[in-house]
Amino acid sequence: MRRGTRTVIVAVLLAVGGCAESRSGSLGPAPTAPPTAPGATTPSRTSPSQPPPTEPDPVATASAPIGRAAPTGTVTIELWYARDGRIAPTRRTRPATVATSRLALTELATGPTAAEAGTGLTTLVPAGVEVTRIADGTAVLPAVPATDGSAAVRLREAQVVWTLTQFPTVRRVRLGTADPVDRADYVDLLPPIVVTTPVIGTPVTSPVTVTGTADAYEATVSVRVLDGARREIATTFTTAACGSGCRGDYRVAVNYRVDREQAGTVEVYEVSAKDGSRTHTVAVPVLLTPSR
Repeated sequence: MRRGTRTVIVAVLLAVGGCAESRSGSLGPAPTAPPTAPGATTPSRTSPSQPPPTEPDPVATASAPIGRAAPTGTVTIELWYARDGRIAPTRRTRPATVATSRLALTELATGPTAAEAGTGLTTLVPAGVEVTRIADGTAVLPAVPATDGSAAVRLREAQVVWTLTQFPTVRRVRLGTADPVDRADYVDLLPPIVVTTPVIGTPVTSPVTVTGTADAYEATVSVRVLDGARREIATTFTTAACGSGCRGDYRVAVNYRVDREQAGTVEVYEVSAKDGSRTHTVAVPVLLTPSR
């Protein structure tokens, strides 16, 4: 082939390649968001109108993503109970069912386990509350009974709304004939610190991963691990994605050491800027297992 002909062909190929549609694309979010350094996390703002990021439970029997069936034929659901006039989450693993919304409301009405009740969790949702239909992302229910004051009614509604909107088919909830509501309508009922993992009463292994959301001074969230004798055996801190007037996600791994299996506690708290005391403490009882 002559030199001039080769030059023309190369030029044509370069022109075609420059006009070709790019085939690159987003791979989507990473499956996890590990800390970038000990005691630090990668920020990711949480919108109060959307369900918080779902995390797998730290035990094998609760390893499925929230609201989805596990290979063992179980489903893990998130339940929002009441505590001290606010709402707080826990998780429950039950036999798989297609009626996950009915299961979740039944569990809300049944109330917390003994371990959960020991942390102050309770329920205001009565038996018999059910979803009548789900259409265009809105779950429709009868009006929540209003027999014990507006504050209790609103707290009961928050339990229902935050529990049902964990499911991908539900973005809003209509209670009776009222306008649809979502999580943002009850965000003021969240405590300053919410702990989503570890789950109350579950076994944990070092390092234990602690996750949740917080609205804390300078976004700083502190964590400590107590052994069976309530001795502090590990402590660390991290920063939430947002703080001092806004709520953000936090995630941190805490290394601890025990020589035998024993009851323990993971405490998540804020250090007071006024006097250095622990405030807004959330205590999660767990079963500490020794590292292998």
